[in-house]
Amino acid sequence: MMKIYGFCVFSFCYFLISNGVQVAAFKDQRLRTNVSQPYRTAYHFQPSKNWMNDPNGPVYYKGVYHLFYQYNPYGPLWGNMSWGHAISYDLVNWVHLDIALLENEPYDINGCFSGSTTILQNGEPVIMYTGLDTDSHQVQNLAFPKNISDPLLSEWVKPSLNPVMSPPDRVDPTQFRDPTTGWLGADGEWRVVVGSELDGHGSATLYKSKDFRTWIKSPSPLHSSNKTIMWECPDFYPVLVSGKDGLDTSVQGKDVRHVLKASFNDHDYYILGNYDPTSDRYDVDVDFLDSKWSLRYDYGRFYASKSFYDSDKKRRILWSWVNEGDTDSDAFIKGWSGLQTIPRSIWLSENGDQLVQWPVEELEKLRTQKVHFENEELKGGSMIEISGITASQISHLACQISKMLSAEVVDPQALCKQKNASMSGKFGPFGLLVLASKDLTEYTAVFFRVFRTANNFRVLMCADQSRSSVRPEVDKSIYGAFLTLDPQYAKISLKTLIDHSIIESFGGEGLACITARVYPELAIGEQAHLYAFNNGTQSLSISSLSAWSMKNAQIVSTRKRRKPII
Repeated sequence: MMKIYGFCVFSFCYFLISNGVQVAAFKDQRLRTNVSQPYRTAYHFQPSKNWMNDPNGPVYYKGVYHLFYQYNPYGPLWGNMSWGHAISYDLVNWVHLDIALLENEPYDINGCFSGSTTILQNGEPVIMYTGLDTDSHQVQNLAFPKNISDPLLSEWVKPSLNPVMSPPDRVDPTQFRDPTTGWLGADGEWRVVVGSELDGHGSATLYKSKDFRTWIKSPSPLHSSNKTIMWECPDFYPVLVSGKDGLDTSVQGKDVRHVLKASFNDHDYYILGNYDPTSDRYDVDVDFLDSKWSLRYDYGRFYASKSFYDSDKKRRILWSWVNEGDTDSDAFIKGWSGLQTIPRSIWLSENGDQLVQWPVEELEKLRTQKVHFENEELKGGSMIEISGITASQISHLACQISKMLSAEVVDPQALCKQKNASMSGKFGPFGLLVLASKDLTEYTAVFFRVFRTANNFRVLMCADQSRSSVRPEVDKSIYGAFLTLDPQYAKISLKTLIDHSIIESFGGEGLACITARVYPELAIGEQAHLYAFNNGTQSLSISSLSAWSMKNAQIVSTRKRRKPII
């Protein structure tokens, strides 16, 4: 029998750690991460108070990044849906502006819900959003900036022509929402799709317009599926066949493919296909839920995402809402609920069969103190602490393995539960214990296990929250995803952003992503620890590991200072 060798090299290990969260709230007042607010984040976007959910209409305009979002101005639970508004010059530091859209017209009196921002041919931005009218029907409306020369887009006006779309026949009037960014066809007409439920199934209802004001429904949807429920927050955009550059939403061409994303079943699924702008036909590779390995942006707590084209740096940026895993009473105690993920660059993988995501490079400007070591052996069944830092924020772990074990192919979520961080194998589990208490009463494990199938390798990536908190009432889900690797040369990588109550993990250089929300009672602030562990039988060699402390991003609620201090 051939002897099986294994080695693992951990390289480019980054752990960006906060010195304690200080998020500027109102002028000179600051909310600090302390005993009363241990779950406020240091560099993830969130308002100073109240409820936040879906990112809406992100756009780059006249040198300024704009993020709108679903917001309740009056409390920390869902309700009174309005469009919050914040601006940034670097996607890291933010200034909150006044609310952009309030529920105050007959066509949106019961809520201003999700939508998108499109830049028209004359350079003018326009918002299209869902309003809940006096009959509780979902209709689509427009809003224009009061002053297009204002780069802050601080005031918006709703035209008298609203609503511009009403629920069509066969579409449930309570299931017709979340219009996409518009794209311009070669015929000079604009197109958008609206998430819908058509005869009980998910559909992207297609509309066309010559002026972005008067809209006509196309005879057929852009795409639909009889295997899914209602599609929320659809997104439709082009990606290059080769390269990491992003594309404006209207770009077509032979070197371009198209992504359709839909939010349903509490996850964000996407499919890849070829779009014919003449016929508006969208031919997909593998449809939603047609494969056991349906593609998702993220396999954890991640929903209602929205992308936009950053014309300044020629990239497509993705955001998502990350909801809470604690209770409503906790929301009242905290005074807030909901986070946004770190903005992620997104592009098509080299194989062309899935998307790749990676945190925007601007995040690195927050790095301060650094800890680094090399050539550290991590024997089977051992663990080392990464010390000299306050263990609250980021990492990147890379690994190379020669021969691998065989195993059955099963559902990754189920396999992560069966083979958790404490279940020993030959190649794994190995990875990180983050937000861990000293005695390991609390920790969240982000780890890999490696298997070999008949034709290729399978790497199981898990985020195990089962011991993340001693509190019994909070969510402690275990998330999992598979990475498929080249059988001749297998490279595993993990980058994990740790920010007090959110953990974003990127496996395989961004081929699989898992986001978790955790609520430790013991592993808070200076009491949080960070460990690298190997519960497999094979030794691992950590060739390089680096850790940084991080400055706090500034998120301020004043317009007196036009630019965030960097």
